[in-house]
Amino acid sequence: MKVGIVQHFFSEDIDSNRSRNLAAIQNLADEGAELIVLSELHDSLYFCQHENVDLFDLAVELPGDFTDFYADAARENNVVIVTSAFEKRAPGLYHNTSIVFEKDGTIAGTYRKMHIPDDPGFYEKFYFTPGDQGFTPINTSVGRLGVLVCWDQWYPEAARLMTLAGAEVLIYPTAIGWNPDDPDDEKARQREAWITVMRGHAVANGLPVIAVNRVGYEEDPTESSSGIDFWGSSFVAGPQGELLTLCVENAAEERIVDIDKSRSENVRRWWPFLRDRRIDAYEGLTRRFLDTPNLK
Repeated sequence: MKVGIVQHFFSEDIDSNRSRNLAAIQNLADEGAELIVLSELHDSLYFCQHENVDLFDLAVELPGDFTDFYADAARENNVVIVTSAFEKRAPGLYHNTSIVFEKDGTIAGTYRKMHIPDDPGFYEKFYFTPGDQGFTPINTSVGRLGVLVCWDQWYPEAARLMTLAGAEVLIYPTAIGWNPDDPDDEKARQREAWITVMRGHAVANGLPVIAVNRVGYEEDPTESSSGIDFWGSSFVAGPQGELLTLCVENAAEERIVDIDKSRSENVRRWWPFLRDRRIDAYEGLTRRFLDTPNLK
């Protein structure tokens, strides 16, 4: 399967953002891409750096103009596209939602982000209600896609449940970056931790992982912080965690990478982690924390 990665920067101009995404989709499709993955919340700047009720106006209804635009892009270029939107589900109810379009322009499925952060510069709990669809892969003509979103990528439980439900590949549209004030060694640690944890998901579950991040500096409109420098570094890892491709840190980039989904079967035969799971002993995973008695 040929996968197209769209690592872009964004502006306040929604039409311009969509136009550049469309150009990337067309270019990658012309090069043979069958599946194209965009980054998280690619319609606008990353608006969660501060809390502002007026920013709910950025949300889109599904279906609507957003889905019409990317449905046309999928159909006209004969590709499966993984997109990301600020969804207005009902008055006062919003989600961070990934929409997958089939090659004929139909909506193959959606995934609403389950893990919602609330950290300086990433005030997503103000805007998004956690997803209520569970961890269910989306069936497409290129395979069963285990679509998760950004903060979900730190949770091995999410990757495992997608795998157990039959996902053939894990996909993470992402918006993550540095505080520009952080020292270079701290920036490097954060970026490497981000790459490492998802490569670990690939190894532990024996399947490929696709992570597509945005790139570029976005200022904090309130000037209460130094903004976010999104670090790019989009990548694809194989089922043993091997890096198949790694994009640059500081520039927009589009590229295609080949994924051999059949390798997952061989890897799982060599390393039968799913066979050896002790499902009789994991009840503690559904608890917040395990309080153990003091040992004397």
